[in-house]
Amino acid sequence: MVGTGGYTTGFVGGGMSGSDKKVGVVGLTLFDLRRRGKVGKLSMVGTSGFKFPATREHLQKNISCKYNNLDVSFDSFPSDTTSHDPNAYKAAIDALTPGDAITIFTPDPTHFSIALYGVQRRIHVLITKPATKLLAHDQELLSESQKHGVFVFIEHHKRFDPAYSDAKARAKDLGDFNYFYSYMSQPKSQLETFKAWAGKDSGISYYLNSHHVDVCESIVPNYRPIRVTANGSKGTAEGLGCVRGTEDTISLLVSWEKQGEPGKTATGVYTASWTAPQRASVRSNQYFHYMASNGEIRIDQAKRGYDVAADSAGQLMWYNPFYMKYAPDEEGNFNRQTGYGYISFKKFVDAVTALNDGKITLDELDERTAYAEKHDCYNGNPGGRKEKLG
Repeated sequence: MVGTGGYTTGFVGGGMSGSDKKVGVVGLTLFDLRRRGKVGKLSMVGTSGFKFPATREHLQKNISCKYNNLDVSFDSFPSDTTSHDPNAYKAAIDALTPGDAITIFTPDPTHFSIALYGVQRRIHVLITKPATKLLAHDQELLSESQKHGVFVFIEHHKRFDPAYSDAKARAKDLGDFNYFYSYMSQPKSQLETFKAWAGKDSGISYYLNSHHVDVCESIVPNYRPIRVTANGSKGTAEGLGCVRGTEDTISLLVSWEKQGEPGKTATGVYTASWTAPQRASVRSNQYFHYMASNGEIRIDQAKRGYDVAADSAGQLMWYNPFYMKYAPDEEGNFNRQTGYGYISFKKFVDAVTALNDGKITLDELDERTAYAEKHDCYNGNPGGRKEKLG
């Protein structure tokens, strides 16, 4: 596990995350997959070893003690006495054996270098979205993964959301793509975690708009973007300590064209913000509207008809147990193996195991649309090829 932040451990700023993922997703999922015999030895790498003693205490108290003494042990890099080592991931990867795998949940600008280092050492790689910030880096990872015979998987759990995957299937019968609008936000408190790189090394559009751009493209793989413009709002993030010029909200306006039928075009509008209200009823508000020539689809991922009001929260909360559910089962074990936040990791682990065992090939994995889609990607060369994984 490369990256020790909130999504991996639920441990942020010296304590439990204030989000709805208070014990994280990556670590808990892999600890449970180890209990089920699907993974073996686990390790975790960050940039500071000073954080690991408190992280272990957090995991022991909030995961192991809650889920039947679930084993939360892991090797850590760098050592607990190392204050800062941005290259610790290299030592962690060097300790692995070809055919092993890593997960990458780190700031956007670091994805490419970490993934490439692993791929070139024949390590399978799962990367959170966006995989990279540059198309050239995306293509280099594809080329290197083929050269070294390893699987690179972009962890986009929204593809496994039952509502989103059902919508994708139904959209095929609605005719030609005409219009897509999406919105996704997170509260201002997120910038406290991200301000070291937010607006400087990456922006909110890479971080959040990547979700629905991918959803849209996966629904209409026979369309390609031919023009993109963007507009951003500023002021709030700067006041929260981010560098000057950091955008609060970014909207993309994308023109799409049907391949082989240039007279058929569509419009996509994708909006993302990390300056939503602190006390919104949901951690991540997200929804989309898809319109085609013979019908339309609307999905509100946040409002699923499940509201909880508690004095301790001081507000009405909208929960999404279809993603991750943290209540244990009747035997005391973790009990959300069917959540789409968990499924994406299990699919990666199962694919890597099958590949290592010679039961499947990379080409066969590429043909599985749940994993990968090969398609023409407009990059100034309409015949160029790109692979999108996950």
